[in-house]
Parts: sequence; structure tokens; C-alpha cells
Amino acid sequence: MRRVLCLWYGVTIYSYPAMLYVGLVLGVLAGDIAAHRARLDAARAFVATLLLLFPALLGARLAFVVGRWRFYRRHPRLILARSEGGAAMYGALPLSLGASVPLLGALDIPFGAFWDVATFTILVGMLFTRVGCLLNGCCAGRATSSCWGVFLPDHRGVWARRIPTQPMEAAWTLALLAGALWAWARLPFEGALFLYLLGGYGLGRMALESGRESTAPGRWLTPQHGVSAGLVVVAVVGLVIGWSW
Repeated sequence: MRRVLCLWYGVTIYSYPAMLYVGLVLGVLAGDIAAHRARLDAARAFVATLLLLFPALLGARLAFVVGRWRFYRRHPRLILARSEGGAAMYGALPLSLGASVPLLGALDIPFGAFWDVATFTILVGMLFTRVGCLLNGCCAGRATSSCWGVFLPDHRGVWARRIPTQPMEAAWTLALLAGALWAWARLPFEGALFLYLLGGYGLGRMALESGRESTAPGRWLTPQHGVSAGLVVVAVVGLVIGWSW
């Protein structure tokens, strides 16, 4: 566990926000490259991406806090503490998608095409954020006695042999990114790549969620399982409808 990444001229650099920042910068850069490739108005897409980061980050943090409200209710000062990690993609999507409807309309950017491009921003950002989770100890795996467990801490600093959920999710994200690069030019309609992201991430998250240390001990199914299944259904239905038109 390395919550403090380094000290820079007397300033404490915490690992989770540092990796989140790196992920955002590189994710926005990846989205800009994708926008040029898609022949969107890259300047407008860049502005839209920057503006949508605010509702995405807010929603992701709020979803994480709500899911662990028993802890944060006792420690409210930690909700916005720079030293704290934790964000949930499932909280980022509703706010950013909703905010994008009027914003993209005002900027005259096609909704589906923009979110195809944003797929690369999301995946690159998630990849580096999972490294931050690993360093911070959040989203830790369940304790296990299996030989493939890894000695890792949770967010409280409790070390144990655990299912390495953060590296596993980072590996799945990297696989989704590789698949997106391969599939993008082969998909038949705008928005299909974003649906691929929803379905692919939902499938992976359903599997990995069972390996995470539960906030409700004794329960193997969580609300995130239901949300993940819902994303898969939405993605499949969207792809079927899009292909049939």
C-alpha cells in the first residue's frame, strides 16, 4: 500500500488522485486523437469532454460514498479528502450522459459519434485509475487462501492474501481497449462502440464484483451485480436495434 506517492517540494502527492489525474489527462488526449480519426470537430469534442468531466467525477465520487455510507457517515470529513481514493464508474455515467444531451446539441456534435470517441477517454482513464486503487487499497479483493491470491491491503490498511481485483480489472480494461481499437472501424453505426464498452465492462464487472471485498459481509451479490447485468442488457438491445435499422 502506498497512499502517499511522493513528496514534491513539501507537497504531499497522494497516489489515487495522482493516478486519476494522469488517467484523465491521457484519456482526454486519447479522445482527442480518436475525434480527429472520426473526423469530428475535434475542438468542440475537446471542449465537450472537458465540461463533462465535472459531472462524471462528481457522480463517480458520490456513488462510491453512497455505497460505503456506513463508513463515511462516521467520517464525513473523508468524503472530499485528497488522501482518500474511490470512485464508481456507474455513478459517472448517468450524470455525464444526461448532461451530454443538451451540451452536444448546443455544440452540434452527434451524440453517438461523440460517445464512441469518449469510449477511449473512459477506458484509458479507467486503466490508470485502477492503478491508483491498487496503491490506495480501495476496491480491494476478498481474502482468499488460494495459491493465486496476492498479499495486498484494503483501504483500512489491513493486509491479507487477497483476490487481486484491481490488477484483474486493469487487465480487463486493457483487453477492452484493444478490442475497441480493433472493432471501431468494423461497427456499422455511430454509438455501437460505446454500447460495446457498456456490455464489455458490465460482463467483466459481474465476474470481478464477486471477488471484491464486500461492504456487506456474507453477501455475494451486490447492487453492482444488478447494474452490471442491466448494462449488458442495454448494450445487447441497443446493438440489435442499431443493426436492424
